[in-house]
Amino acid sequence: MRYWMVVGALVLGLAFAAAPEKKQVTLAVGGKSLVVYLPLTVAEQLGYFADEGLDVRIEDFKGGSAALKALLGGSADLVVGYFDHIVRLQAQGRDLTGVVLMGKYPGLVLGVRSELADKVKTPADLKGLKVGVTKPGSSTNYFVFYLLAKEGLKPSDVAIIGVGGGASAIAAVERGQVDAISHVEPVITTLEKRGKIKVLVDTRNKEGAEAVFGGPYPAATLYTHRAFVEKNPETTQRLVNAIVRALQWMQGKSAEEVVAVMPKAYYQSDPELYTEIVRNSLGMFSENGLFPAEGPKTAYKVLTMFDEKLAAAQVDLAKTYTNAFVERALAK
Repeated sequence: MRYWMVVGALVLGLAFAAAPEKKQVTLAVGGKSLVVYLPLTVAEQLGYFADEGLDVRIEDFKGGSAALKALLGGSADLVVGYFDHIVRLQAQGRDLTGVVLMGKYPGLVLGVRSELADKVKTPADLKGLKVGVTKPGSSTNYFVFYLLAKEGLKPSDVAIIGVGGGASAIAAVERGQVDAISHVEPVITTLEKRGKIKVLVDTRNKEGAEAVFGGPYPAATLYTHRAFVEKNPETTQRLVNAIVRALQWMQGKSAEEVVAVMPKAYYQSDPELYTEIVRNSLGMFSENGLFPAEGPKTAYKVLTMFDEKLAAAQVDLAKTYTNAFVERALAK
């Protein structure tokens, strides 16, 4: 509680700040073109970071765990990734905190190759099989471990294979390099349309996410070291302003309007399919950037299902996020 009183004081003091403490900022993301991170690209493409007086460089990695390593190694200032990394790192003594929520539903999907669909009908049937994820240690990986734990299985009961995002993930399924895949859009719908997978578990909407996780599960998040927030409150505020503005811009926009501001590389292979994917995904995103009060508790419960070290650790969930910067952005 005392920590967030300090953060609140910092945020209140921003009204008197003349300039950001750090104008050049590096953000790391694990698969920038993945639809779950779409608000980041919206903010970049519409010039919202520049409007805040920031020079933001976005470094793209193959998965969330690689982006996290960039933050921990010091080559990135902040990460756009899944909230669950914050919880796990808190248990390891790494004081990370989320400052704005982009995804209110994870959008994670587990699918099995179509030729195996008669044999693999639930996560329990994955035992002994190869499961593709963006990168080992990423949220797509955690999703598999959680689903296995619910069935009484261990992480070692499957082989986790890193397949990256986009084209490499699709190719891994089509070439039979994996038996099942845990991934997000646009990979999932592309594989479905090609008849390559059958979906077993789907968290792309409220009903699916809450059925799987038992409550609200914070997804794509902008997060960083608490020390960065304390040292650079104005820079943090401006980054949050840009993301919140992007989330608000997206409200009420059609899929076609959203696709129109995306880089052509995101959709040039099949514009119609990409537009359909965006249309079906717009409901995943937060309307305002605020973290739900019960969200961190749900994430902790899910992660401790398969992570014994986390279950045995002391984690102060109040430190895993703050809504102070978002609240100030919304008050503008």
